[in-house]
Amino acid sequence: MNILGIFVGILIGALVTGLIIWIVGKLGLGLEVSGFGPAYIAAIVIAVVSGIILWLLGLLGIQIGGGWLGAIVNLVIAAIVLLISGRIVSGLRVKGFGGALIAAIAIGVFGWLISLLLHAIGIA
Repeated sequence: MNILGIFVGILIGALVTGLIIWIVGKLGLGLEVSGFGPAYIAAIVIAVVSGIILWLLGLLGIQIGGGWLGAIVNLVIAAIVLLISGRIVSGLRVKGFGGALIAAIAIGVFGWLISLLLHAIGIA
């Protein structure tokens, strides 16, 4: 895959994730977003912050396993990433750690459903 294809894939992924964040914000599930623009920026910031955290954990030799324990650890990391992103992105407000956990679950569920839909229609 060429560099342009990778860049376009990242932009499309950020658009889809921004849409998911915007929907979750409209539903009042732990976060508020003032519009699609901040949701799109939040998607990019969340991707960068997640990458940095996972990279740092890798440097420390910490590996996140699978199963229930891995899912719980990933959920806590996602909530922390949302809290950090809420402080960085103007227009994104996270309602504490509990709200971040609820929002992380909702974002994960919506992402999973959209992924299933895209696979079903042959796009992804």
